[in-house]
Amino acid sequence: MKIIKLLSLVSVVLLMVSCNNTGVSNKPLKTELDSVSYAIGMDVAKNVKASFEEFDNDLFIQGYKNALDSTDIMIDETKAQAIVRAYFQKKQQNEMAKRQEEALKNKQDGEKFLEENKAKEGVVTTESGLQYSVLKEGTGVKPTTESRVKVHYHGTLIDGTVFDSSVDRGEPAEFGVTQVIKGWTEGLQLMAVGSKYKFFIPSDLAYGANPRPGGVIQPNSTLIFDVELLEIVE
Repeated sequence: MKIIKLLSLVSVVLLMVSCNNTGVSNKPLKTELDSVSYAIGMDVAKNVKASFEEFDNDLFIQGYKNALDSTDIMIDETKAQAIVRAYFQKKQQNEMAKRQEEALKNKQDGEKFLEENKAKEGVVTTESGLQYSVLKEGTGVKPTTESRVKVHYHGTLIDGTVFDSSVDRGEPAEFGVTQVIKGWTEGLQLMAVGSKYKFFIPSDLAYGANPRPGGVIQPNSTLIFDVELLEIVE
């Protein structure tokens, strides 16, 4: 079982830490096995920090020693594995519930923002729910779904947090009209070359419940973009 193997490795690390705290000095790395042993300790420590917000080192070492000499064991081995499984299952369920709660709040906040925003002067709402306002109207041709375009853009969440910006990077982006989120695909086709629009994109026309993992954009986020259509490349 993966979790038990992980915890067994942790026990070795914590036992070494315990020994060092009682006066044993740190060992130098002299051989390949020394380096491997140390690297495993580092990896296990990283996993433990990621898995536990709180961890009782003393009880962990006590359990390790009791199992090693088969004395004073307070929990049956089979029951111990069940306890560990139940802990991680509960943790996973709690994390999932928290993510779902945050996603629901993001959706509600976005819907409230868009409802208020559509009443503002100059904001147009399309049949799909995309909202936009014209910052500058161009005089060039409009792209189609077959077009490849070059644009400058600046993207934020509804609270103003910047998550991506070609303007800040100082380099325009180039891509096909259908290679982006639905809100962009629709919005770009409304713009003539030389135009600058502001898009207000509902979550279902953006990344929905599945944005890029680890990024600033959270599930069900409404997005705002300032977009300038520089040219149609092809």
